[in-house]
Amino acid sequence: MKLDDTLTDEAVLTELGERLARLRIGRGLTQAQLADEAGVGKRTVERAEAGHSVQLVTLVRLFRVLGLMGALDHLMPEPGPTPMELLKENTTGRGRQRASGRRSPSAPGSRSGGKAWTWGDES
Repeated sequence: MKLDDTLTDEAVLTELGERLARLRIGRGLTQAQLADEAGVGKRTVERAEAGHSVQLVTLVRLFRVLGLMGALDHLMPEPGPTPMELLKENTTGRGRQRASGRRSPSAPGSRSGGKAWTWGDES
């Protein structure tokens, strides 16, 4: 099942619990072994796998034992600089990185074709 915004909280927790159980079994761990290594109670692992709400610190401990800490980094990546921080960096740090070429000065009202531009209603 794909997790998306249309699912209820209960459906998301149930799916996450099922995935946690499959990961644990895939690693060859019993609920008791996972609980012991994570420093939580076996009943807490049972609750998590059944789709019940658990504390975030419990989930972090379980992820650590299962080798999934990188998944948390992908779940919530570190935010980049704000536009104001970027602006300040460019004005106080390196400065501009590109510049437009110099334009040749031209006479007012002249165009590249040599004719002056008009509105079209002059006589």
